[in-house]
Amino acid sequence: MTQTTRRDRTPSIVDTHLHLWNPAHFRISWLDHNALLNKTYGLAEYRQHSAGVNVEAMVYIQTEVETPYAILEARWAAACAGEDPRLKGIVPWAPLEYGERVRAFLDSLAEIGKRIKGIRRIIQFEPDPDFCLQPNFVRGVQILPEYGWTFDICIDYTQMTQTIELVRRCPNTTFILDHIGKPNIRNHVLDPWRQQIKTLAGFPNVWCKMSGLVTEADHQHWTRDDLRPYIDHVLACFGFQRTCFGGDWPVAFQAARYEQWLDALLWATSGCSEDELHHLLHDNGVTFYRL
Repeated sequence: MTQTTRRDRTPSIVDTHLHLWNPAHFRISWLDHNALLNKTYGLAEYRQHSAGVNVEAMVYIQTEVETPYAILEARWAAACAGEDPRLKGIVPWAPLEYGERVRAFLDSLAEIGKRIKGIRRIIQFEPDPDFCLQPNFVRGVQILPEYGWTFDICIDYTQMTQTIELVRRCPNTTFILDHIGKPNIRNHVLDPWRQQIKTLAGFPNVWCKMSGLVTEADHQHWTRDDLRPYIDHVLACFGFQRTCFGGDWPVAFQAARYEQWLDALLWATSGCSEDELHHLLHDNGVTFYRL
């Protein structure tokens, strides 16, 4: 079966990892030295880049605007949903490290509406390797179920040990691991990430997002075979019931076109059933983010 035929037969897709931004509107300092990304990527551009894919629904994930803009970003994302109703979920930033005092911030987010589905407070860039285990941060994560919200884990593979312990301390919070934990695909390193993914998958409240793999590979020279061991292992551990598709656009555009990443995933899962594919590309995103 060719890739094109496989894509023609895929179900409509729920993209659980979409970024939108306009650097002229919000200060986004991490874009400063990236000429490809330091420009407007809005809904019009997303529609253009995903034109060959039947995207039924999207989930907006916070983009690391400077923190004074965080509430404004969530409101802006909600306004974008008025332009394209396929934008059904929003996962904003919140200062969870404030523990109980984060409630005022979460209350403000809740006022934005039911499209708020969870929180992503990026751990990856924190210099303290035990940042996510600080008691106030743990408490902030533990509070999220009171709002009916989940937590998106954004780390790299060097932070998996602390992340496992965070999950252990938050049994009532539902998590999703963004970008399969950002393993070192560029250098074909599987361990200890492989065992740590298996451990994380042992927690029934943890899901995994099949996204961002091309960005962790060699941007210019990656192949489908480079990605295959990581895709296979995630699906072996989390199965087709707790793994969600994410486009990670436009960040992934540094390494692949939208349909190029999808085609690589379809190739790697060519042996799965139509039902399994439907769960991976569609149903699991609906279930996890309550769309």
